[in-house]
Amino acid sequence: PWRIVDDCGGAFTMGTIGGGVFQAIKGFRNAPAGVGHRLRGSANAVRVRAPQIGGSFAIWGGLFSTIDCGLVRLRGKEDPWNSITSGALTGAILAARSGPLTMVGSAMMGGILLALIEGFGILLTRYTAQHFQHRE
Repeated sequence: PWRIVDDCGGAFTMGTIGGGVFQAIKGFRNAPAGVGHRLRGSANAVRVRAPQIGGSFAIWGGLFSTIDCGLVRLRGKEDPWNSITSGALTGAILAARSGPLTMVGSAMMGGILLALIEGFGILLTRYTAQHFQHRE
């Protein structure tokens, strides 16, 4: 569905902007002395690396959304377990070329990261709900 395309584009944008900022700083620091050299080094690093980082983010986001949508369809419900499982499977699939041990490690990291994000979202929702209940 369109959610996959939307998430893929959003991930590309996030990766490109975030990677651009990071690469601008890195390019500035690694360039030869002199403001002109440093600004050119910064611009060159952004031009070369930011789209690559954005593409990596887009691949991750697209695969994650594809798996998430598949799980919603398969399980018939949308809950945090879909996101956690999607994060783990995405990590494993993207690490497949590095062997089974790396796949397991990446799956664990993906699952843990998404569990933390989902847990934080649940806590934030509960906190804001309680906060608004006390106001009324």
